[in-house]
Amino acid sequence: MLSNPLLTLRYRVDGKDVAYTPDNGIVSLQDARDGKRRTIMLTTTRPLTDVRLRIDYACAFQAETKFFANGFQTWTDSKEFCAQDRMVGLKWHSKRIPNWGASGDYKLCDYSRKKGVFHSFSYCYLRDGNRFRLLGSLSERNGYTIFEADYNNRAFALRKDLEGVTIADSYTLLDLWDDEGSYDNVFDAYFAAMDIAKPRMRHSTGYTSWYNYYTNISQEIIENDLRAFAESDIKIDIFQIDDGYQTKVGDWTSLKDCFPDGMRRIADKIHEYGAKAGLWLAPFGCHKDSVVKREHPEWLLCTPDGAPLSAGLNWGGFYTLDMYKPGVREHLRKVFDTVLDEWGFDMVKLDFLYQQAMIPRDGKSRGQIMCEAMDFLRECCKDKLILGCGVPMAPAFGKVDYCRTGADVALKWPDNMFDRACGRERVSTPNGVNNSVFRRHLDGRAFVNDPDVYFLRDYNIRMSDDRKHLLATINKLCGNLLFVSDDVGLYTDDKQKIFRNMLRDDDIRVTDARYLTRNELCIEYLFNGAAKRLVFDIRNGKKIEGELI
Repeated sequence: MLSNPLLTLRYRVDGKDVAYTPDNGIVSLQDARDGKRRTIMLTTTRPLTDVRLRIDYACAFQAETKFFANGFQTWTDSKEFCAQDRMVGLKWHSKRIPNWGASGDYKLCDYSRKKGVFHSFSYCYLRDGNRFRLLGSLSERNGYTIFEADYNNRAFALRKDLEGVTIADSYTLLDLWDDEGSYDNVFDAYFAAMDIAKPRMRHSTGYTSWYNYYTNISQEIIENDLRAFAESDIKIDIFQIDDGYQTKVGDWTSLKDCFPDGMRRIADKIHEYGAKAGLWLAPFGCHKDSVVKREHPEWLLCTPDGAPLSAGLNWGGFYTLDMYKPGVREHLRKVFDTVLDEWGFDMVKLDFLYQQAMIPRDGKSRGQIMCEAMDFLRECCKDKLILGCGVPMAPAFGKVDYCRTGADVALKWPDNMFDRACGRERVSTPNGVNNSVFRRHLDGRAFVNDPDVYFLRDYNIRMSDDRKHLLATINKLCGNLLFVSDDVGLYTDDKQKIFRNMLRDDDIRVTDARYLTRNELCIEYLFNGAAKRLVFDIRNGKKIEGELI
């Protein structure tokens, strides 16, 4: 399928753009191969900038060959593509809105929008039937690894995002794993090569406030939903409070008036019920009107021209605290000490993490910055649980206990035309479901997969009961952090039955998942030892074949 890799290296030295040759007298490469691992080390006698590494392969795509493209971050759509598919970035009207695609890779990658042209971050695989060729970076600390497949020109390549890097002596340009075999075997070997410890958690159930109330929460609402669990015989593992408790994004320890008794009281009540207490934060974010931004403008991450870098459009616009500034690090340590020690929360959901590594700086690549950001967050949280979200996947491997694997689901199933024009990170039930299925290999290897919530309620939602039940089933088949976002005290007997089935820790193993047609997705699995098959239409959420859990 792939053969004859050809390496190309270019860089700037002494003000000149130079193509690497073995006898150049400045740069030497050590290209070491150890079984399935290839490591390329660069050593230079003079500082190098604008370093560009690319490896092109001779490629023999077959008509049935599938290319799995891992999206840039947790929300980015990720799936097996075929020659007739397109990878669509931002459409023209979205591009006209400043910072619309800030959470994506639109400044890192070209989107031709042609059929058969795709790219993948950190790892990918090519599939012919039940045979898989996996290529994956063993470390993104030396820059993101981007894989490119072009069915039209029978071309395959990898390149490194080394923008901003200055190499003054030695630098590991690439640490690549290249393996072939069955689906589970190639992923087992890949994660073993990264030497990532198995997640300490395996299966968790819970509640989050977000998809019922969004930011319109209060102490009364939270305690009412907690009371509904306490007054039943239903037990969940984690009860999580989402966005809306804080006065502004960035002012995490400043509470709204609707939380008059403080967060310690709520955490204690959650513990009395018997669950772990979770709290949402976007630790690197600060609202444009936040106190932290007003009092410490020097803490903001800025563009090269000195203007604060906008991290996106949420909350009417928000900025990034630069974690390399000592004041920011001290401030965030205090925030986490307050949330985890003084307030007593056991888990934090850390969101919008991509924003820390939007631009390279201080001689570091985006990949290195993102990896160091995850190191810092783990250090701050000590041994408490972390649920990662809005984060590039590979830097989160082994650093978080749980991780979102797809986009936020919507309160409806079909996307409309406007939705589909809003980029690959959009709120979308089809995209969320698609990612749950095709990133299932991360569960139990990199962390516990969070496929996002399911719903059973009959109010405040635009989704039929059949679609809600299908969403719940797919979440259970492909993830192990199973959150609901309902007031369970309002469940009917039928809803209670489905909910109890969702809470049960069944023995589930997906044996295959693939598209049968452009929109028909098939999942084959073992359920407590029995072989099952589920076929549904990803576009409209209609079940075609199989049972729902």
